Amino acid sequence: MSAQRITLADGADGATPHHHETASELFFVLDGTLQVLSGEEVITAGKGDLLVVPPLTAHAFGAAPGHDADLLIVITPGVERFDYFRLLGRLAAGEDVFAELLESQERFDNHFLDSPLWTQTRAR
Repeated sequence: MSAQRITLADGADGATPHHHETASELFFVLDGTLQVLSGEEVITAGKGDLLVVPPLTAHAFGAAPGHDADLLIVITPGVERFDYFRLLGRLAAGEDVFAELLESQERFDNHFLDSPLWTQTRAR
């Protein structure tokens, strides 16, 4: 398994819509309010809530508008993700290109997809 703690500021996005072919992803809200896309549903979770997204299920997450969110994420079975987060950092700094992220989908079992529901929900 791999685990990480993430703190998101008011309404900040966490991850864009994606799915994992082999892994389940668990979200435990330590504090604040989180929005999670799970399949064709957007769920709002608060402090103490636990959500599990099974493999092959579209999902995304972000702090709910007007709220921060502090959460623990567990992915099982785990995938070595240090290089994935380094790649995201390089993308954010303009030191790498999006095509590199798309080429890494199999390696990190992180497959990006479109979700009009998520886009519409987050635009509010």
